Amino acid sequence: MATDLDRTMIYSRNAFGPGEPETVCVEHFEGAPLSYMTAAAVVRLKELAAAAAVLPTTTRTIEQFRRIELPGAPWPYAVTSNGGNILVDGAPDPSWRAAIDAAVRAGGASLAEVGAALRSRVDDSWVLKYREADGLFCYLVVDPAGVPDDFLAEWDQWCRERGWSASRQGRKIYTMPQAVCKSRAVAEVRTRLRAAGDLEPDAPTLAAGDGALDAEMLAAADHAIRPRHGELEELGWDHPGLTVTTATGIRAGLEILDWFTAALAARLPALARGAVAEPAG
Repeated sequence: MATDLDRTMIYSRNAFGPGEPETVCVEHFEGAPLSYMTAAAVVRLKELAAAAAVLPTTTRTIEQFRRIELPGAPWPYAVTSNGGNILVDGAPDPSWRAAIDAAVRAGGASLAEVGAALRSRVDDSWVLKYREADGLFCYLVVDPAGVPDDFLAEWDQWCRERGWSASRQGRKIYTMPQAVCKSRAVAEVRTRLRAAGDLEPDAPTLAAGDGALDAEMLAAADHAIRPRHGELEELGWDHPGLTVTTATGIRAGLEILDWFTAALAARLPALARGAVAEPAG
């Protein structure tokens, strides 16, 4: 089970949506609360992590991921940096990162080249921050109202000619090498779990995510779910077998976990009776 985090599992207050559910803070930044889950979702994620192979999968950097007190830890594996890093027992896997770096070099432009081209196209009237993430990709934090109408499409076209792509998620515009993607890292972790005997050979891959950077991971999964909010919702993104939540905002996180639980219980009826089962997918 591979799940995106921000606006899929965890939510800032601005992303809560309607109502006031009971919540638990799962991330602090500079001493202030930042990200939350519903209290029910906290319980459900702990149950799933005890019974199945759950894989946190995020575009966050390693440092940003480590800020989260995600229920169900410690995680044998986690995917950060949009697939550019795989954490094994919390530590970056150097062999995976070396392979990613080689693929990026072979695929086209360097981060330095892309970053310079991006900075030459923007200005402070609508860009609040420019950031580079784990030496892999870059992103802008923007004022959404000020972004020129044609900027993203033109920038994405420039990037695709050089082995990169651009997408927008909320207040961030990501510029990503095409070699860096969540689906490849998820497939690698699945291979390792099967080789170690920690995952049944026929266990399906389930995935959840809300943004354009999650689309390839959702499409590659055997079964996938996305919330009824976020970038994919705005794009009207669909795929055969895709489930879309009924809920929006933070309540969608619990609905996604309920969907994961139902899928697991269908394979492991003991889970539905409250028993903890062996890892199975």
